[in-house]
Parts: sequence; structure tokens; C-alpha cells
Amino acid sequence: MCLGIPGRIVEITGLTAVVDFWGVRKQVALDLVDEPVKPGDYILNHVGYAIRRIPEDDIEGTLALYEELLRETDGGDLMAEDVAGELGSLGPAHPKGEPS
Repeated sequence: MCLGIPGRIVEITGLTAVVDFWGVRKQVALDLVDEPVKPGDYILNHVGYAIRRIPEDDIEGTLALYEELLRETDGGDLMAEDVAGELGSLGPAHPKGEPS
């Protein structure tokens, strides 16, 4: 299973954004995103591509869902393990909390 991971856009240069994922910043391609984005927007990232802008009304619920999944990574939940794995592939250990 492959999930997208939510992150907050920090800056944009052309079709590339620097996105913050729980304290880890990575470059993400904007070629596929479903609508225009700007710094401060949240996107759903999948394998290095922003695949959709997360509507402002959905951000709180989306981040809460991922926080819940991150808390359950030691319980054998495959979805939770996939989310933790995706975050782990972004870089060094991340603090659990809202992307900064």
C-alpha cells in the first residue's frame, strides 16, 4: 500500500516546492498537483510529487488522522506502519506533531 503524506509548503521555485513534513523539509515536484498552490498551503505528497492541495477546511482533520496513525505504529496496523515508513523515508527521525 502506498499513501500520500501531508506537508506544508515553505517555498516555491518554478515547479518545485520545499515542503515541511513534521520538521523534515524535502523538495517536492508540483507538476501533478490538482490546483495552484502557494507557501503556507498543505499538499498531499506521494513519491516526491504533490498530488493534491488539501483544502483549508480539511487540514485539521487530515493532520489529526495522520497523528493518530503515527501513535499506532507499534500495534501492527499496516496503514500506520506505511505512514511511518513514508515519513521515515523523508529523512531523519521526525518529531511527532503538526508540520512546522
